[in-house]
Amino acid sequence: MILQVNEIDNVTQATILPQEASLANAEMFKEEMITLVANGAKLIVVSFENVDYIDSSFLGSLVVALKYAMPRNVDIYLVSLKPDVKSLLTMIRMDKVFKIFRDFEEVMEASK
Repeated sequence: MILQVNEIDNVTQATILPQEASLANAEMFKEEMITLVANGAKLIVVSFENVDYIDSSFLGSLVVALKYAMPRNVDIYLVSLKPDVKSLLTMIRMDKVFKIFRDFEEVMEASK
């Protein structure tokens, strides 16, 4: 299990636990995200607070999770990205695909 999951006000908060989001844990991440969607989550906020490094295989799993979520009307937001991870996501234009917020509190304010 690589996600720590909490349910707050009908929002699923999923924190990635490993420091490296890579090929080693990409498949498990994808499976856990799909399970959250399948179990009825409507908004999943993925926290990258622990993540120092992300590779292309993990990014691929993130996109697969989003592709699974979209037809089911489930939103996936990203929060707490460290500068290097945020720069990478911006560089490859993932910031156009995912809504990125500073932290969980900002998501809650925006969704009121």
